[in-house]
Amino acid sequence: MSKISKSERTREYIIENTAGIFNVKGYAGTSLSDLTEATKLTKGSIYGNFENKEEVALAAFDHNWKTVQDIVKGEMAKKGTYMEKLLVYVSTYDGFFKYPFPKGGCPILNTATESDDTHPALRKRAADALVSWKNAIVQLVEKGITAGEIRSDVDAEQIALTIMAMIEGIIMITKATGNTKYWHKVMLSVEKLIREMA
Repeated sequence: MSKISKSERTREYIIENTAGIFNVKGYAGTSLSDLTEATKLTKGSIYGNFENKEEVALAAFDHNWKTVQDIVKGEMAKKGTYMEKLLVYVSTYDGFFKYPFPKGGCPILNTATESDDTHPALRKRAADALVSWKNAIVQLVEKGITAGEIRSDVDAEQIALTIMAMIEGIIMITKATGNTKYWHKVMLSVEKLIREMA
């Protein structure tokens, strides 16, 4: 196993300590003083490891999105069938507050909302994450069809996009209203959608 360099360790330290700030405050709302305060490093130390604030923000997004993926993949690894794996989206997102999700909630929603017109690199990162997520669900549905767990007439892409839209939509609604009761109602709808594919 290769030993990581001091500069790589410093980069990781910066990313881990600023990821939550970017996810809560956004790119525009995060200042250099936020970064230096969170890391206890100087401006020179931060920009000695990253070209600029954008590079830190992109790395922070990647870190936050990987955290979400690792939680979901970890729960899916415990399941035996493709239907059970798909239902992990219900159990993990319905139990959102029990898991170590990134501070500030869903990084895709936060980043896409802020950067849609103002920051092309971050918007592309969020778009790529959405496509990757959609493809992962499509693959599960298609494998479920092949295994005979899911009906052959199910449109895998339509299901994937609907699941994603419902999850991202309820995150946005909950953030805007502060009403967590809606969350469970929508998760029940996601569960119903998945179970009706059998």
